[in-house]
Amino acid sequence: MPSFDIVSKINLQEIDNAVNSVLREIGNRYDFKGAEFAVEFKSKENLITITADSEYRLSAIRDSLKVFATKRGIDARAFDFQKEEKAGGDTLRQEVKLRNGIEQEIAKKIVKQIKDAKMKVQASIKGDEVRVDGKKRDDLQEVITALRASGYEIPLQFVNFRE
Repeated sequence: MPSFDIVSKINLQEIDNAVNSVLREIGNRYDFKGAEFAVEFKSKENLITITADSEYRLSAIRDSLKVFATKRGIDARAFDFQKEEKAGGDTLRQEVKLRNGIEQEIAKKIVKQIKDAKMKVQASIKGDEVRVDGKKRDDLQEVITALRASGYEIPLQFVNFRE
């Protein structure tokens, strides 16, 4: 019985590489000479902390982070940008949570969408991933096409395709 898993995983090493690339690029930019800024990646907490001394610099770092992550094969939807906050003095801080794994409510939406489409497959939630089983390979490919067109707020990958 063919099956596959729907997951939302990010490569933390590539995130670290993207953060280092951002620091290198921002450090060489003319408009950042003498500016106070920092980008910290905490892999244990799935968190990136951005601090800068102005709104403009904070948004420039945010944009660079998206660009370098995309270049490294990480979908920008994996970043959950939190609200900006004052960090003391003139500096601003913004936390970026990394979406790693499918949350329970999004998994339920995916299962509901598959069931509402009345395809001849079964979907079940297994921890932070969704398993889809069907009798025909074509049915499973139909599910993948439908989910790609849905545009969820997290990046989805389709892995472990088995016959």
